[in-house]
Amino acid sequence: MTQSSSESNSSAPLGAQQESLQQLDLLQGFPALRDALIPAAPEPVNVAAELEASGVQNPVARVRVDSPLPQVDRTFDYRVPAELSEDAVPGARVRVLFNGHELTGYIEERAATTDWTRTSLLPLKSVLSRVPSVAPEIFALAEALADRYASTVANVLRLAVPPRIAALDKKYAPLLPGYESAYLGDSARVSTSNIPESSPANISESNPKSVGEKPQENTPENAALEVAESEHTDPEPSAASATASTHTDTYAWLATPGAPAPFVLDPPALNPDVPDAASVFSDYENGAEFIEDVAAGAATRAVMTVLPGHLEHTWADVLATALATAATSGRGAIAVVPTAKNLDLLEAALAERLPANAFVRLSSDSTPHTRYHGFVKARLGQVPVVIGTRAAAYAPVANLGLVVCWDDGDSSLVEQRAPYCHARDVLLLRASAENTAALFAGFSMSSEAARLVRTRWASHVRAPRALVRDYSPRIFSTGSEFELARDPLAAMARIPHLAFEHARRALARGPVLVQVARSGYIPSFSCERCRMPARCGECSGPLSVASGSSVPSCSWCGHLAQQWRCSECGFTHWRYSAAGATRTAEELGRAFPNVPVISSAGDHVRASVGPEPALVVATPGAEPVAFGGYAAALLLDADKMLRFDSLRAPEAALRRWLNAAALVRPVALEGTVVTTASPSPVEQALVRWDPAWFARRELEERSQTGLPPAVRTAAVTGAEADVRAFIEEFLGSSTLEERVREQLRIVGPVPLNQGYFAWSESLEEDSEEAPVQGDWRTLMFFSYGIAQQVTRELRATRATIAALKKNVGERPVQIRCDGLDVL
Repeated sequence: MTQSSSESNSSAPLGAQQESLQQLDLLQGFPALRDALIPAAPEPVNVAAELEASGVQNPVARVRVDSPLPQVDRTFDYRVPAELSEDAVPGARVRVLFNGHELTGYIEERAATTDWTRTSLLPLKSVLSRVPSVAPEIFALAEALADRYASTVANVLRLAVPPRIAALDKKYAPLLPGYESAYLGDSARVSTSNIPESSPANISESNPKSVGEKPQENTPENAALEVAESEHTDPEPSAASATASTHTDTYAWLATPGAPAPFVLDPPALNPDVPDAASVFSDYENGAEFIEDVAAGAATRAVMTVLPGHLEHTWADVLATALATAATSGRGAIAVVPTAKNLDLLEAALAERLPANAFVRLSSDSTPHTRYHGFVKARLGQVPVVIGTRAAAYAPVANLGLVVCWDDGDSSLVEQRAPYCHARDVLLLRASAENTAALFAGFSMSSEAARLVRTRWASHVRAPRALVRDYSPRIFSTGSEFELARDPLAAMARIPHLAFEHARRALARGPVLVQVARSGYIPSFSCERCRMPARCGECSGPLSVASGSSVPSCSWCGHLAQQWRCSECGFTHWRYSAAGATRTAEELGRAFPNVPVISSAGDHVRASVGPEPALVVATPGAEPVAFGGYAAALLLDADKMLRFDSLRAPEAALRRWLNAAALVRPVALEGTVVTTASPSPVEQALVRWDPAWFARRELEERSQTGLPPAVRTAAVTGAEADVRAFIEEFLGSSTLEERVREQLRIVGPVPLNQGYFAWSESLEEDSEEAPVQGDWRTLMFFSYGIAQQVTRELRATRATIAALKKNVGERPVQIRCDGLDVL
């Protein structure tokens, strides 16, 4: 073909080009075949006219499809059929046809027009329930989290909304307002003159931090407060006791953005004989001011180090007091704790202060029906307080006034699925977006919490040093120079003589806690000759022994090492390098023959023990609560906790030690703690009970070296070619400013198989997701000033690569922002 003919064909219409590519000599005389091979151009469609002809008000539903694909991380417009319009309320679950498949999704909003003009809009297949599962503020939170963690909104909503229970939806749906009857009409809008003066809607404007002073804008967060019904109703709907219209009026506030929930007009009352909130916080500097601001509805924020061994007000009492103060003032509150054991204690303390129908519990150990019922109650404004584990951070509490997090340094608060977000960060975003008060409390202080205090985002609520010395136990260290001079063998003994003597004397007064680093019998052992760690011959995993008479087996694949031989020197004898909780209990049982030994580790965790003398052997986080407190505590394997291959090993070790020591009686009741830690800043912080000093020290050191949490991080993990292609696409983006590229610090990519086994063993008890063998990883370090631009660009780059199918390997790269296990 000549150049002139090629140019003429390139300028021809697309249909003509397609026809010229066919073999005309074979198609002549067969017009039907030609029409089949060359489809006709679709006829133009007037989408606006079709929507207007439907007769439905706001006939466009913008739906968030439940799909993890990053290229579909946006809303899609669907037409609302007339028969589904009443049930298709914003936030409702729907089923739609997407790319030939039926998927579920959530209606983010209803609109009158659409930008789509190519073809007719697909209709909604069905509305699964009229229950508005996703509140407007949760949609905004999901978008903010997706930006912060370079993930998708669908991944966040999968964490925020529990699985649906159809029976509960059918029970509540007839009682809820419909879209056309309530969301578009005036039936749900009542003058705010009916709101009592004590409600947040009529708070004096003289308080600059009060809820009532929010600007009157047309947004869900700042709209003028309106109410449909001032009568508080029973949280359990019953068709026999009330008509459907009465219940519809009760829930009519859902149809009015910014309207108060029923508990705002009729707040729950405190139970009788409850200690005054001011007295609970009176032992803390800035404590009285904080609880007064919470009662007034001010957006006050605090990081609190709680007193250990308080005889009157435990940590659960302090948190429950703050939650009850917010609830009785007509505001919602959320409290997140790391474990179910902590949740039980907080629930018991809250039940002493509020009625049973004023709070719900959301946790993974609840049944699906119970969890979803609590979620629906919170969404419909029936309860002002929600407590739970990390999933409770997304609870759709109306008129949110306080968020609380206990022990934010615990890795259990990190979500194990994408977007791998920390519950502390979720609550921080909610506090900032909804202008609420925030409280981050614990016996220790994380470096992230210390950064909040240093940046003056939060104030530090703490007890005076004199009170700390009175309420904390007396702490001895067997690794000090004085003790080593008295007992030179203490450095080699697992249970030094000092620890043995303190335990023997304390058993006459009550139970003694023994904290060990690992569970099991012998979690790892090594060659007796060359000291090389024993590894599995099949998968190179660590070998362990389950009992004194069992055969060594692999902790990963379960392969039995019947005739183990060292792979380095060929020796057949081994020595244990770590003793677990079961082996420790066995040794203590022989040392104290007449004392019962209780084990709390692994799958057998005890919640509490009695005041009788006993030896309680527990792993970190599994320590049971003793009635009246422990008489003493032995913190064994302290140096092994510090040797974990992690940047946060010292901080995590101090948190575990303080949590265990806080269970011991105060020094006035002869409570003692013995630690085997060697002299170090961590040991000094424990002996002086000064976690704030150590947190500030850690933050200062990491600021000088440019490590988190002084900076933010992002880890890109995957096949080498995919990681390199992703970084190249990310840095080559036209929307990434040059100043951002200059401030970025990129390390890698490097293979993860170097030192991978040691890393896996050191984090064996953490439930973080492990990378795949052969993966490579690139780390990015960036300041908080450019963090939003970086993470947003990471999110866009992943969507671009997925849409263009640029992945070289079988699976896309994994992006983890601020991961606890990457350093």
